[in-house]
Amino acid sequence: MEQTSTPLTKPQEPKLPTPPLTKPQEPKLPTPPLSPPKPLKKSFVASLMEAATLRSPSFKEDSYLLSSLKPSMRKSLQDLKNLLSSTNLQDSSIWGIPLSSSGADERTDVVLLKFLRARDFNVQDSLSMLSKCLEWRNSFKADTILNEDLGFKELEGVVAYMNGCDREGHPVCYNAYGVFKDKEMYERIFGDDEKLKRFLRWRVQVLERGISLLQFKPGGVNSIIQVTDLKDMPKRELRVASNQILSLFQDNYPELVAKKIFINVPWYFSVLYSMFSPFLTQRTKSKFVIAREGFVAETLYKYIRPEYVPVQHGGLSRPGDLQAGPPKPASEFTVKGGEKVNLEIEGIEEGATITWDIVVGGWDLDYGAEYVPLAEDGYTVSIEKSRRITSSDELIHNSYTSREPGKMVLSIDNTGSRRRKVAAYRYFVQRPSI
Repeated sequence: MEQTSTPLTKPQEPKLPTPPLTKPQEPKLPTPPLSPPKPLKKSFVASLMEAATLRSPSFKEDSYLLSSLKPSMRKSLQDLKNLLSSTNLQDSSIWGIPLSSSGADERTDVVLLKFLRARDFNVQDSLSMLSKCLEWRNSFKADTILNEDLGFKELEGVVAYMNGCDREGHPVCYNAYGVFKDKEMYERIFGDDEKLKRFLRWRVQVLERGISLLQFKPGGVNSIIQVTDLKDMPKRELRVASNQILSLFQDNYPELVAKKIFINVPWYFSVLYSMFSPFLTQRTKSKFVIAREGFVAETLYKYIRPEYVPVQHGGLSRPGDLQAGPPKPASEFTVKGGEKVNLEIEGIEEGATITWDIVVGGWDLDYGAEYVPLAEDGYTVSIEKSRRITSSDELIHNSYTSREPGKMVLSIDNTGSRRRKVAAYRYFVQRPSI
């Protein structure tokens, strides 16, 4: 058997079935989530929603090219290098990058610029921050943390984990603390100070994994994306842990997060925000993106391709998928309110096996699949009877082996809703042996 995977972004390739869309004719990028009705006095959540709506989904990192820096920034960088050369820090390194200005390592400038930006290019404050960071890394033994087994296997892939990259190549770290609503789980992880310290160490380990993927080069990928799921998060119980994590990251990992995306934001987010807001700089707050429950996939697709978004967040990425290499690309499309869309995958040979993945952000619509033979006297085969898919359902993953040439038709029926939905799908064809 010869297995062929068909990237949907190249429908012009011969012999491979190309699924035309009945509606819409061309996939469209999802629009930002709708802002809630404006109260007489705007809440914090409403203000952030408006800001997220108006913000362009495409963003660029701050430049680390010397030629693009303002003269005052270049001067601050040189002043910081001069100060470093007169201290015992000049022989230090961070993330494997030397801080000495005598070398020709361009990564040094990138690291120093991160500390400068975190302190608004105040040279003395930047040097102080760098010094305290190096002191913390030494006492915390952060440079060897990647080799440690901290015993949190049950949390990996659930609470905090790296998964793929965004559309610009930034590694993405996902955080979800809803599992700690279980009191037994909470006590097992945060029951005393020693357990809390060990958890913080594990959380730093996850971040260091993400940092190890960065290039630290001018014009390269030099920061990560953080996605935090607030669904079912026990706000009171995690207050101490959240404050310590935020304070630790902000003090010792400057400018290493390009965007902080909050998803499934509940109504009480303003209360949570008031807890950790004092620990954040204004520059950090400006990187926030907010997605209410029901708008998660719509928001994430702006920044991350659906094949890299985990299934629990409305994407196509299942656990372990990325270990086999880059995922097969998916096609994105939208389903308008009151609309039914049929995805037709044509040109399927007799004996071929077709496997497909499909997901709709927020679902709450009807889905079905059938195989239509090419012969006029053939009988249509119902692969999946039309059924209601709820908002709690994840992606559809199914396959079918044809008995005669024909096409697969996947139907997405949104006629019972007025709300537009974002969606993504991909398919693979395994041809019969010759």
